Amino acid sequence: MPTDRPTLLRRRTVAAALVAFPALWLGPRAQPGTARRATPSQTEGPFYPVALPRDSDPDLLRNGTLVYPEGEPAWVEGQVSDLAGKPVAGARVEIWQCDHAGHYHHPGDGDRADRRFQGFGSVTVAADGRYRFRTLRPVAYAGRTPHIHVKVKLGQRELLTTQLYVAGDAGNTRDFLWRRLDETDRAALTVPFTAGNDGLRANFPIVVTA
Repeated sequence: MPTDRPTLLRRRTVAAALVAFPALWLGPRAQPGTARRATPSQTEGPFYPVALPRDSDPDLLRNGTLVYPEGEPAWVEGQVSDLAGKPVAGARVEIWQCDHAGHYHHPGDGDRADRRFQGFGSVTVAADGRYRFRTLRPVAYAGRTPHIHVKVKLGQRELLTTQLYVAGDAGNTRDFLWRRLDETDRAALTVPFTAGNDGLRANFPIVVTA
Protein backbone atom coordinates (compact mmCIF):
# COMPACT_ATOMS: atom_id res chain seq x y z
CA MET A 1 0.00 0.00 0.00
CA PRO A 2 1.61 3.36 -0.96
CA THR A 3 2.60 5.71 1.84
CA ASP A 4 0.97 9.14 1.78
CA ARG A 5 3.29 12.13 1.44
CA PRO A 6 2.78 13.63 4.98
CA THR A 7 3.64 10.28 6.59
CA LEU A 8 6.74 9.91 4.43
CA LEU A 9 7.95 13.39 5.41
CA ARG A 10 7.44 12.63 9.11
CA ARG A 11 9.45 9.43 8.83
CA ARG A 12 12.29 11.23 7.07
CA THR A 13 12.32 13.95 9.75
CA VAL A 14 12.49 11.37 12.58
CA ALA A 15 15.27 9.45 10.81
CA ALA A 16 17.32 12.62 10.34
CA ALA A 17 16.88 13.51 14.00
CA LEU A 18 18.05 10.08 15.14
CA VAL A 19 21.17 10.39 13.01
CA ALA A 20 21.93 13.89 14.26
CA PHE A 21 21.15 13.22 17.93
CA PRO A 22 24.35 11.28 18.80
CA ALA A 23 26.47 14.00 17.22
CA LEU A 24 24.65 16.69 19.16
CA TRP A 25 24.95 14.68 22.37
CA LEU A 26 28.57 13.61 22.03
CA GLY A 27 29.93 16.75 20.40
CA PRO A 28 30.41 18.88 23.56
CA ARG A 29 31.83 15.90 25.44
CA ALA A 30 34.34 15.19 22.73
CA GLN A 31 35.67 18.74 22.66
CA PRO A 32 38.86 19.07 24.75
CA GLY A 33 38.76 21.43 27.73
CA THR A 34 40.57 24.74 27.52
CA ALA A 35 44.05 24.32 29.01
CA ARG A 36 44.80 26.68 31.87
CA ARG A 37 48.05 28.34 32.82
CA ALA A 38 50.04 26.83 35.67
CA THR A 39 50.60 28.96 38.76
CA PRO A 40 54.05 30.60 38.40
CA SER A 41 56.86 29.16 40.50
CA GLN A 42 59.22 31.24 42.60
CA THR A 43 62.28 30.63 44.71
CA GLU A 44 61.79 28.71 47.96
CA GLY A 45 63.50 31.50 49.85
CA PRO A 46 63.76 31.63 53.62
CA PHE A 47 63.04 29.62 55.57
CA TYR A 48 61.59 26.17 54.87
CA PRO A 49 61.69 24.13 58.10
CA VAL A 50 64.80 22.07 58.72
CA ALA A 51 62.46 19.56 60.37
CA LEU A 52 58.68 19.79 60.24
CA PRO A 53 57.28 21.09 63.54
CA ARG A 54 55.29 18.81 65.84
CA ASP A 55 52.25 21.00 65.30
CA SER A 56 51.90 21.56 61.56
CA ASP A 57 48.11 21.61 61.14
CA PRO A 58 46.29 24.29 59.06
CA ASP A 59 45.82 26.64 62.06
CA LEU A 60 48.98 28.73 62.35
CA LEU A 61 47.48 30.91 65.09
CA ARG A 62 47.72 28.06 67.60
CA ASN A 63 51.03 26.36 68.30
CA GLY A 64 50.22 23.40 70.50
CA THR A 65 48.41 24.93 73.46
CA LEU A 66 49.73 28.43 72.75
CA VAL A 67 47.45 31.01 71.13
CA TYR A 68 48.87 33.72 68.89
CA PRO A 69 47.11 37.08 69.38
CA GLU A 70 49.30 39.35 67.24
CA GLY A 71 48.84 40.70 63.71
CA GLU A 72 45.72 40.54 61.55
CA PRO A 73 44.05 37.11 61.46
CA ALA A 74 43.29 35.83 57.97
CA TRP A 75 41.91 32.83 56.14
CA VAL A 76 43.92 31.75 53.09
CA GLU A 77 42.03 29.27 50.96
CA GLY A 78 41.56 27.97 47.44
CA GLN A 79 41.55 24.91 45.24
CA VAL A 80 44.38 22.85 43.78
CA SER A 81 43.57 21.81 40.21
CA ASP A 82 45.42 20.64 37.12
CA LEU A 83 45.75 22.29 33.73
CA ALA A 84 42.38 20.86 32.65
CA GLY A 85 40.63 22.24 35.73
CA LYS A 86 40.33 18.88 37.51
CA PRO A 87 40.90 18.92 41.31
CA VAL A 88 44.15 17.24 42.34
CA ALA A 89 42.90 14.95 45.10
CA GLY A 90 45.55 13.99 47.64
CA ALA A 91 47.79 16.98 46.97
CA ARG A 92 49.51 18.37 50.03
CA VAL A 93 49.62 22.16 50.40
CA GLU A 94 52.21 23.68 52.73
CA ILE A 95 52.62 27.31 53.76
CA TRP A 96 55.21 29.05 55.91
CA GLN A 97 55.74 32.68 56.83
CA CYS A 98 57.27 35.01 59.39
CA ASP A 99 55.54 36.18 62.56
CA HIS A 100 54.21 39.72 63.12
CA ALA A 101 57.74 40.95 63.91
CA GLY A 102 59.26 39.51 60.72
CA HIS A 103 60.94 36.41 62.17
CA TYR A 104 60.84 32.79 60.99
CA HIS A 105 61.05 29.59 63.02
CA HIS A 106 64.38 28.61 61.52
CA PRO A 107 68.02 28.45 62.69
CA GLY A 108 68.91 30.88 59.91
CA ASP A 109 66.78 33.52 61.61
CA GLY A 110 68.12 32.84 65.08
CA ASP A 111 65.79 32.13 67.98
CA ARG A 112 63.75 35.31 67.67
CA ALA A 113 60.42 33.99 66.32
CA ASP A 114 57.36 34.18 68.57
CA ARG A 115 56.80 30.68 69.99
CA ARG A 116 53.04 31.22 69.97
CA PHE A 117 53.00 31.45 66.17
CA GLN A 118 53.12 28.07 64.44
CA GLY A 119 54.84 29.54 61.39
CA PHE A 120 54.26 26.46 59.20
CA GLY A 121 51.14 24.52 58.27
CA SER A 122 50.08 21.78 55.90
CA VAL A 123 46.87 20.18 54.67
CA THR A 124 46.11 17.30 52.31
CA VAL A 125 43.20 18.13 50.02
CA ALA A 126 40.23 15.82 49.45
CA ALA A 127 38.46 15.00 46.18
CA ASP A 128 37.31 18.61 45.70
CA GLY A 129 40.90 19.93 45.84
CA ARG A 130 40.00 22.56 48.43
CA TYR A 131 42.44 23.78 51.09
CA ARG A 132 42.14 26.32 53.90
CA PHE A 133 44.57 27.84 56.40
CA ARG A 134 44.04 30.05 59.41
CA THR A 135 46.99 32.41 59.66
CA LEU A 136 47.80 36.12 59.65
CA ARG A 137 48.06 38.68 56.92
CA PRO A 138 51.76 38.51 56.03
CA VAL A 139 54.00 41.38 57.09
CA ALA A 140 57.07 42.97 55.56
CA TYR A 141 60.61 42.54 56.83
CA ALA A 142 63.92 44.00 55.70
CA GLY A 143 64.12 43.84 51.92
CA ARG A 144 60.84 41.97 51.33
CA THR A 145 57.21 42.89 50.78
CA PRO A 146 54.59 40.87 52.71
CA HIS A 147 54.34 37.33 51.35
CA ILE A 148 53.48 33.74 52.23
CA HIS A 149 55.55 30.83 50.94
CA VAL A 150 53.56 28.02 49.32
CA LYS A 151 54.57 24.50 48.33
CA VAL A 152 52.44 21.77 46.73
CA LYS A 153 53.38 18.08 46.77
CA LEU A 154 51.73 14.93 45.45
CA GLY A 155 53.21 11.83 46.99
CA GLN A 156 56.97 12.13 46.62
CA ARG A 157 56.71 14.70 43.83
CA GLU A 158 57.04 18.43 44.40
CA LEU A 159 54.61 20.10 42.00
CA LEU A 160 55.10 23.76 42.89
CA THR A 161 57.01 26.17 45.08
CA THR A 162 55.92 29.79 44.96
CA GLN A 163 55.03 32.89 46.97
CA LEU A 164 51.69 34.60 47.60
CA TYR A 165 51.54 38.42 47.72
CA VAL A 166 49.03 40.95 49.06
CA ALA A 167 47.24 42.99 46.42
CA GLY A 168 47.67 46.73 46.84
CA ASP A 169 50.53 46.54 49.33
CA ALA A 170 52.86 49.49 48.89
CA GLY A 171 55.93 47.29 49.26
CA ASN A 172 55.22 45.19 46.19
CA THR A 173 56.74 47.59 43.67
CA ARG A 174 59.96 47.75 45.74
CA ASP A 175 60.29 43.97 46.10
CA PHE A 176 62.94 42.46 43.80
CA LEU A 177 61.09 39.17 43.33
CA TRP A 178 57.67 40.74 42.71
CA ARG A 179 59.16 43.17 40.19
CA ARG A 180 60.60 40.29 38.16
CA LEU A 181 57.09 38.96 37.46
CA ASP A 182 55.28 39.96 34.30
CA GLU A 183 51.72 41.29 34.50
CA THR A 184 50.11 37.87 34.07
CA ASP A 185 52.26 36.23 36.74
CA ARG A 186 51.71 39.13 39.14
CA ALA A 187 47.96 38.72 38.74
CA ALA A 188 48.24 34.99 39.49
CA LEU A 189 50.32 35.44 42.67
CA THR A 190 48.90 38.68 44.07
CA VAL A 191 45.49 38.45 45.73
CA PRO A 192 43.38 40.79 47.87
CA PHE A 193 42.93 40.21 51.59
CA THR A 194 39.36 41.37 52.16
CA ALA A 195 37.44 41.87 55.40
CA GLY A 196 35.13 39.07 56.55
CA ASN A 197 33.09 38.24 59.63
CA ASP A 198 35.97 36.40 61.30
CA GLY A 199 39.03 38.16 59.92
CA LEU A 200 40.53 38.78 56.52
CA ARG A 201 40.01 36.38 53.63
CA ALA A 202 42.25 35.63 50.65
CA ASN A 203 41.36 33.26 47.84
CA PHE A 204 44.41 31.77 46.12
CA PRO A 205 43.64 29.20 43.39
CA ILE A 206 46.57 26.93 42.57
CA VAL A 207 47.02 25.33 39.13
CA VAL A 208 49.69 22.65 38.79
CA THR A 209 50.98 20.19 36.23
CA ALA A 210 49.98 16.96 37.94
